[in-house]
Amino acid sequence: MNYRTKAEYYIKGITMGFVEATEVIAWCDEIVAVAPKTEDWMLEISSSGPDDRMSILSQLNTVKGEADPVELAALLKAKGVS
Repeated sequence: MNYRTKAEYYIKGITMGFVEATEVIAWCDEIVAVAPKTEDWMLEISSSGPDDRMSILSQLNTVKGEADPVELAALLKAKGVS
């Protein structure tokens, strides 16, 4: 799954209330540990606190790429969101 798809999922999750900021931070911590090249948004989110929802949303909106609509729909469906 590409980063943009996951970012879209987390944007929807935070704004709709089914994802906590800590989940997004943990995801970025994992990415930073294994990514061959880190990007600014990864580091910014990874160093955020659980109360930095707006900053995290802002950083998620900077993730480059195209979201895969099929994968995004599957992620949302798994959370009961259509």
